[in-house]
Amino acid sequence: MAEALSTATPMLGSAGTPGSVDVLEAPSRLEPAGMPAPGPTTAQALATDSDSGSAPCALPGRLGRLPVRRLLPTPLGTPFTFGYAAVLAATSYLADHAHPAFVHALHQASSTDVAHLARHPVLVLIASALWIVGGIASPYAVGFLLVLTALERRTGTAWAAGVFLLGHVAATLATEVPVGLAVLAGVLPVGSLHRLDYGISFGVAASVGSLAGLLSPWLRRPLLIGFGAVLVQDLILMTDPVTDGGHLIALAIGVATWPLVRQRHRHLFPGPVVRR
Repeated sequence: MAEALSTATPMLGSAGTPGSVDVLEAPSRLEPAGMPAPGPTTAQALATDSDSGSAPCALPGRLGRLPVRRLLPTPLGTPFTFGYAAVLAATSYLADHAHPAFVHALHQASSTDVAHLARHPVLVLIASALWIVGGIASPYAVGFLLVLTALERRTGTAWAAGVFLLGHVAATLATEVPVGLAVLAGVLPVGSLHRLDYGISFGVAASVGSLAGLLSPWLRRPLLIGFGAVLVQDLILMTDPVTDGGHLIALAIGVATWPLVRQRHRHLFPGPVVRR
């Protein structure tokens, strides 16, 4: 090595003096082999979900290449959503083809009203989640398939089921307990203890709020603003203020799960995080 250095020709700088080095060109000439490439470009940074800390996500221009099968539940990929959807399809078929009086009796027995919650809370909380208000073609049925599939693929079966059940149970109690207290105080009539209340809408609303925390901002903001605006509009119309208020509560419950579902997503899909 010493001999090679002694016999090497002196480098000429910009001034032509032996031994001097051009400072502007030295980094490019003297860069060692194997030097790591520069940091991520702007396009690469935009392709990473910065807020949720998840693995890089697709840019809007790549949505056209997203497989449709990834949007729908499968027995192996999303067993909770797939199995639950099969049960809901069966109960919806029964509601459409059975005698109306029989269907009404089933709905009444499955209602999470104050009277049923006081006697059989666990049974009616489960039974009420077996029906879709409006049938299989309702907006909440479509939302159930798309939202629960996406949430289960990002967090796992147990977590997706937990978020759905948390929204269903917590929002139901948050709306029915005040009704019971209002009846005791004489503000509402006794018939309010038997108001018909069933369906999956609370669980779907909580799942929407939870899933929004795992999306990039360009998807998260329109989802929350659009869905929240629909819920607020329903509440303003006062068609069913108890249920409409429960939808907003369920959405807020889903948003409150962001730290947990993001941590779960990072655990399932570890990868570098690029902050914008």
